[in-house]
Amino acid sequence: MSDLGKIDRAFFDRHIAPNLGADRDDVAVGPTHGVDFGVLDIDDRALVTATDPLSILPALGLERAARFALDLVLADVAVSGVPPSHLSICFTLPEGMTDDEFATVWETIHAECADLGVAVVTGHTARYADPSHPWVGAATAMGVGDHGDIVRPDGACPGDRLLLTNGPAVEAVGLLSTLFGEEIDCPAETISAAQDRLEEVYAVRDALTAAAAGPVRAMHDVTEGGLAGALNEMADGADARFAIDRDAVPLRPGVREVCSALEIDPWAATSCGSLLIAVDPDGVADVREALADRGTPVAEIGRVEALEGDGGEVLVDEDRLAHPNADPSWDAYAELAAAASDGS
Repeated sequence: MSDLGKIDRAFFDRHIAPNLGADRDDVAVGPTHGVDFGVLDIDDRALVTATDPLSILPALGLERAARFALDLVLADVAVSGVPPSHLSICFTLPEGMTDDEFATVWETIHAECADLGVAVVTGHTARYADPSHPWVGAATAMGVGDHGDIVRPDGACPGDRLLLTNGPAVEAVGLLSTLFGEEIDCPAETISAAQDRLEEVYAVRDALTAAAAGPVRAMHDVTEGGLAGALNEMADGADARFAIDRDAVPLRPGVREVCSALEIDPWAATSCGSLLIAVDPDGVADVREALADRGTPVAEIGRVEALEGDGGEVLVDEDRLAHPNADPSWDAYAELAAAASDGS
């Protein structure tokens, strides 16, 4: 197992991939390392589906925490370019969560689903003795579209340009500065700017906007392992070289300072809400304009190059960038939580 929370590729290839239940012809895309969704073929239509845990952090405020949790689930379908349309959701609630608190969570999820055109079709809700925040259940998102419209994270082609929305570490910095701002040794105005990054952790609408404006060849959300992880996973999937210009990679206000204060590498820290997108050169201007019209910062950070043999590589200013072994934001979270507890 890796230290990133998810199983590593060696474990997946040895234990998961050979053991996937019945072999059915209607599974067009089954579990694949580095691909966050599966695809079923139903009467020549594609049903895209993805499952994720639900994380609710009450300290963020229940409405914001619920919206964040939902976006994480729906994003894994949205990065396929197919709009999520249906949701199955399971809550294993802590006993201490009140009816009023859960009502706030549920009503927020309803409102966001309604705005996105997503219907809740089934689920399960109950309280249990052992669960505790933030992990309070799981959900499966689904979307129906044409097979030819699906964007896969392993579809980048030589010549494609690489775009990045928002930038590295916006999620990690936004969460840590919001939860533990008083424990971080930065000026108040820096902490305030860092806390604003929490409004940039939503990827669903950006993913669908980019796919519609394309042609988009590949798309990946920047989660565990951060930008370094996403670059390596996309390059490996495409058997290609990603040539990255470090100076072109944007850092949002507060990110550099908070990462420096916490001694974490922003390129290795989780950044939900940021999307790595491989775009056909002819579509770059359209994708950038469409995202800019939404108010989403986006930058061209590099290009895809041909590479002989299997596997990929990432070069940043011609230096090899490795996939991180761990996400530094987790240790930072633990240290800040301990400091906050000692000071209470």
